Amino acid sequence: MTNNTTRLDHVVLWVRDPVAAADFYEKSVGLEPLRITEFAAGQVSFPSVRLNEETIFDLAPLSLAEGMNMLPGAADSAGHAVNHVCLALPGDAFDALRSRLEERAVPVSDLSYDSYGARGMARRSFYFRDPDGNIFEARHYE
Repeated sequence: MTNNTTRLDHVVLWVRDPVAAADFYEKSVGLEPLRITEFAAGQVSFPSVRLNEETIFDLAPLSLAEGMNMLPGAADSAGHAVNHVCLALPGDAFDALRSRLEERAVPVSDLSYDSYGARGMARRSFYFRDPDGNIFEARHYE
């Protein structure tokens, strides 16, 4: 990671149970869990899951909301999910994600075709929700 262009580093998701959330993201979405053991031992405030080499999702327990004082009103962000986070995947990983979600009875939307995104028109996309109500879009471009 020597390229220092502007990139997405992390997204913080408010979750009720960080360990259960990490389990969902590992088993249903296929992301690598990080710092689970340290979180369970009380050594870190939250665990994370790795989206790719450069980006993680932090799984922040709602109990941290009281300490959100970096900006006035920051604590009010707890429980107010972002509209959605979009994951761009290669076509085979897109199909595998949809299959894993369906196998685990996670509701998914119908497929959308030719929707606009950061890299132009995505061939296919769909939406799903995590156990805490955060909405994700999955898409592929090729």
